[in-house]
Amino acid sequence: MRYRSRGIALALAAALVSAPALLVPGATGAAAAVCSGTNAAESRPASASSVENPALAASAAFDGDAGTRWSSSFDDGQWVQVDLGSSQQVCGVDLNWEAAYASVYEIQVSDNGADWSTLVRVEDGTGGDVSHAVSGSGRYVRIVGEQRATQWGVSLWEVAVHLTDDGQPPVEGGGDLGPNVHVLDPSTGDVQAQFDQVFAQMESNQFGTERHQFLLKPGTYDGINAQLGFYTSISGLGLNPDDVRINGDVTVDAGWFNGNATQNFWRSAENLSINPVSGTDRWAVAQAAPFRRIHVLGGLNLAPSGYGWASGGYIADSRIDGEVGPYSQQQWFTRDSAVGGWTNGVWNMTFTGVEGAPATNFADGPYTTLDTTPISREKPFLYLDGDEYAVWNPAERTGSRGVSWPQNTGGESIPLSEFFVVREGDTAADMNAALAQGLNLLITPGVYQVDQTIEVNNPDTVVLGLGYATLVPVGGVDAMHVADVDGVRLASFLVDAGPQNSENLLRIGEPGASADHSADRTTVQDVFARVGGAGPGLATNAVVVNSDDVLVDHTWIWRADHGAGVGWETNRSDYGFVVNGDDVLATGLFVEHFNKYDVLWNGNGGRTIFLQNEKAYDAPNEAAITHDGIVGYAAYKVADDVTSHEAWALGSYCNYTADPTIVQDHGFATPVRPGVSFHHVQVISLGGMGQYAHVINDTGGPTSGTDTVPSKVVEFP
Repeated sequence: MRYRSRGIALALAAALVSAPALLVPGATGAAAAVCSGTNAAESRPASASSVENPALAASAAFDGDAGTRWSSSFDDGQWVQVDLGSSQQVCGVDLNWEAAYASVYEIQVSDNGADWSTLVRVEDGTGGDVSHAVSGSGRYVRIVGEQRATQWGVSLWEVAVHLTDDGQPPVEGGGDLGPNVHVLDPSTGDVQAQFDQVFAQMESNQFGTERHQFLLKPGTYDGINAQLGFYTSISGLGLNPDDVRINGDVTVDAGWFNGNATQNFWRSAENLSINPVSGTDRWAVAQAAPFRRIHVLGGLNLAPSGYGWASGGYIADSRIDGEVGPYSQQQWFTRDSAVGGWTNGVWNMTFTGVEGAPATNFADGPYTTLDTTPISREKPFLYLDGDEYAVWNPAERTGSRGVSWPQNTGGESIPLSEFFVVREGDTAADMNAALAQGLNLLITPGVYQVDQTIEVNNPDTVVLGLGYATLVPVGGVDAMHVADVDGVRLASFLVDAGPQNSENLLRIGEPGASADHSADRTTVQDVFARVGGAGPGLATNAVVVNSDDVLVDHTWIWRADHGAGVGWETNRSDYGFVVNGDDVLATGLFVEHFNKYDVLWNGNGGRTIFLQNEKAYDAPNEAAITHDGIVGYAAYKVADDVTSHEAWALGSYCNYTADPTIVQDHGFATPVRPGVSFHHVQVISLGGMGQYAHVINDTGGPTSGTDTVPSKVVEFP
């Protein structure tokens, strides 16, 4: 069931006495703050000092169901607490005691979960339903049963926490999509002219601030060539790709860069069908350029005209009727799709759940093919539900193979009225107010300077960007935190580090998070992080995953090797992708150029299918990257105490242009024990600019001098 507070009181169970809306003490006048009837604790993460048995867990006291309860062990001093997600002004707490109640108890608050202040102390409790008017602020609210009234433990059917309403009007959902969203209709006479105008602006605009999203209403568009430059996305507004038909092309080429496609970043195509003029569409891209939910009625060429260099891309949930020709593409990941054939590969061509994919051949070829994808969920997308915008939220699939459409089984439609539409001029405070109210976020194309962390605290929240909407942290804040809650969906936006160091650009789950989310996991899809390039940027960690069971499906996490503000210390970022949670799955992982570990995996049960990595070009010498007697930080490090991990199709490439004499000990590092395994791992020296001595740990031969011939390990151990 979806949690949608939307700024109105949630219905509490009949047995729970709800506090009326009261004036907050000390407030006067028309704008006086009131105590809201909304239960801010419902469905929030909860914990307890003890539980009588697993069926009586802490969460049962905060689930809005007066038929479930938390019950402690048979001791005095037991407590239960709830995490509100951020510090809030608490004005009321309702308790619904079971027969085993506390005669002496306290209600406490804390900002950090360690230092507690008492809001109220009761020394003559009689159990039952009781409401307490309180005044204090904190992120955590705790009920401590100091003395039991019975021989049993203490037990609560429900706890409701009420917050001060400051009298500000609620944030409204829905609204127009702003000036950078171009909504097209087949009857529009200037469709081609609009594409041409934006492409002229964005073709070579690699680090500019302009952002564009094209949305095509259902119908047929004849004679169109939609050329896509930087920060430009094209999407169909049908529920299925075949609802929008382009008799023409959606084209990415590399004329702007002399036929070299290795910098064709940050553009996307989604949810439409293409009937190419020549029979073959051209999609010559590099990283952060997803091709999702597309039906190509013909072939697909992944190389630029002239077959110049190309390096890395991603296809998902797409059907290509003809043959896919990667040609000069060095690595590529394709998931849950169908292809009419695949002509060749250079280094690392990886397929999972792809009908028509080539058979695995890694020992003397580039192919890794898994028959099915263990867990997948397609990203949310905007569409027209009748005449109104809505977001389709696809369902999770297990053991998936082939496209998810046209059935779209098990997904849900969320009306735009449940989204705060973020437009240029809106602030982080505006976004947080909307999120606190229970709205989702639809972030329209633009660059947003965020001077406070965007706090995603409610379960099942969707944060969806259009046209590479970009968040830039100001003053060293983290750009976004996601609480350790179920089912958050992050999709299609870019986080760009600011000039003052952020501890994290994106953090999912608090440190120490441990809740089980396997039934409703958080997903991160087409969310990209960048440190430098558009100007000096600093971040200790780019993306940190603390929560369990998270699915990361396509990300490019990049410490810039070119552009403005680039230098070993100028755009320093030690770690790219850090996983502390258990049972995290990454499909399509692109992480490059970090000062230390690009990927550091500390959690158990982790799995990765496909990695593209380059080590930092600008390492000044071996001394700068030597640690623990090892030269060079591994591209992908599994922590020494991890007991279970599995990875497929990983590639790391070195291009030590600042000091080509560097010889890195290995590309990959892992403990050697049962339960930890790697399949299809390779390292490459790009033109002899530095070398690897081994592939993984001390296994695998050195790279081959100036020849870009992979050194491989097929299975490890």
